[in-house]
Amino acid sequence: MRTSTRTRLRHFAPFALITSAALFLSACGSGAAGASGTAGAAVAADEVPTTDVVSGIAKDEAAAKLLPAGVRQVTVAVSVGGTPPGTTYLADGKTLTGQDVDFTYAVAKVLGLKVKVEQASFEAILPALDSGKYDVGASNFGVTDERRRTIDFVTYINDGQGFATRKDSELSKVTELTQLCGLNVATGAGTTFEATLEKNAHVCADAGKKPYKVQTYSEQGAVWSSLQQGRSDVVMSTINGLRYAVAHQPGVRFLNEFHRLDVGFAFKKGTPLAPAFRAAVNKLIADGTYARILKKWGTTASALTRSEISPPELKTP
Repeated sequence: MRTSTRTRLRHFAPFALITSAALFLSACGSGAAGASGTAGAAVAADEVPTTDVVSGIAKDEAAAKLLPAGVRQVTVAVSVGGTPPGTTYLADGKTLTGQDVDFTYAVAKVLGLKVKVEQASFEAILPALDSGKYDVGASNFGVTDERRRTIDFVTYINDGQGFATRKDSELSKVTELTQLCGLNVATGAGTTFEATLEKNAHVCADAGKKPYKVQTYSEQGAVWSSLQQGRSDVVMSTINGLRYAVAHQPGVRFLNEFHRLDVGFAFKKGTPLAPAFRAAVNKLIADGTYARILKKWGTTASALTRSEISPPELKTP
């Protein structure tokens, strides 16, 4: 893999426990939006869906029997990104919410498990699974062949990679990464997006073009600020996250889906927890709870028909 053809810029934004309104102000890129100077608008706290789709779920004995003997609690690591359907806070500044959170607690109810949720940076979660610090990672982890070498997954939704940009950009659709040559691309640290950009860093040099520059951030709010303020030309992130973000801030637009990926709970390789988690997700699909969770977060188009354990990476047609 060649990496000399582009400059890699890594930015770290410290996470602070703040109120929902302030969190969304950051997430939606307050300040200038390129040359126009249009300020990004904060998403009102009441726009975060609060429908209860979990409390009425009953334990399923058949699924629970698949748990290893003695397992009554799991420690789940989540990364708080600030943009639904990803994990964020409600207005009290303490209550975590988001699609991954709902799926975590829904599966726990089916299995009769207690859940201890701990926050971690996205890029730190997968390595920490192997050490036993966490039992499960739940932060929209895309299932890739590279990750499957060291991580087990139980799928619960289909999402993937997409692009967004400012409304004044000349970009219309990114079907080849050579269209990014000469541009600054903002994305999350430790993500499949960073890996895709790094793996294909040679394409611009191969085409005789100026390389793209990858700007990685540890928080999604910093990604959008970079775009709005003109430091970046395009954002690469989750399809569902991009669609939500551009619907709740001015001056930016969704470009297109680039590569679909199944998303799953992440575990240490060889985990005995996977069969029980798969059975729980499939129970949720069968009884209609799954559909209610997706409807709450506006991600119905990303539904799976069944959960699988570490399926092969979806290939772009």
